[in-house]
Amino acid sequence: MEGFIKFLGTGGARFVVSKQIRATGGLWLHYKETNLYIDPGPGALVRMHASKERFDPASLDGIILTHKHIDHANDVNVMIEAMTDGGFKKRGILFCPEDAIGEDPVVLKYVRAYLDRIELLKEKESYTIKDIRFSIPVRHVHPVETYGIIFELNKKIGLITDTRFFDALPGFYPVDYLIVNVLRSKPIEKDHVIDHLAVNDFVNIVMHIKPELAVMTHFGMQIIKEKPYLLSEKLKEETGIEIIAAHDGMKLEF
Repeated sequence: MEGFIKFLGTGGARFVVSKQIRATGGLWLHYKETNLYIDPGPGALVRMHASKERFDPASLDGIILTHKHIDHANDVNVMIEAMTDGGFKKRGILFCPEDAIGEDPVVLKYVRAYLDRIELLKEKESYTIKDIRFSIPVRHVHPVETYGIIFELNKKIGLITDTRFFDALPGFYPVDYLIVNVLRSKPIEKDHVIDHLAVNDFVNIVMHIKPELAVMTHFGMQIIKEKPYLLSEKLKEETGIEIIAAHDGMKLEF
């Protein structure tokens, strides 16, 4: 094992966040000697310290925000403080869209000074932080500036974060392992505009990409009530693709 992703939260959307039916702490990515925190939503710091496995925020090399919505970015400021020993040890890189630090920012100005630097995420750009290289394949369709990620590790790992489905989307993620935010169980009604993926979108994506492994996460209330693990078993049988539903605290090794 050279790396792992720890799911410190597999819930998404406002009702799951407010009720904490599933945690909303985001993802910890470890590869070789590098640690990244992805989307530290509400409870990120608490979930990290509550984990049976030790996770020390001072060992983080950087933080990635895919976008600035609360369920992805609420704890970014406290995580920056924790990563920098309360601001006394200037270190780390924050990767984020420009609107996360622009007008109506989610990253407070005073904590920005604690970081080594901030790198703005842009479509079709690549980034390196120690052992980890990643790229931004395409801007997603979402109310705020939002990007998915492809990590170039010993496996090519894709993260499709919040977005409305569009026909070209699967073609941007030719990966070995695919993690997808699947908020809804049912397709969006014709007259509604909800910029999140549903189960039918997820099936469309994985059938196009055919990854070695596909992981569903970031569930809304509707899909949680229908038991994601049962749904993943059904989809695995129907598609012939290895599909799992993430659960809080799950560790995906690679």
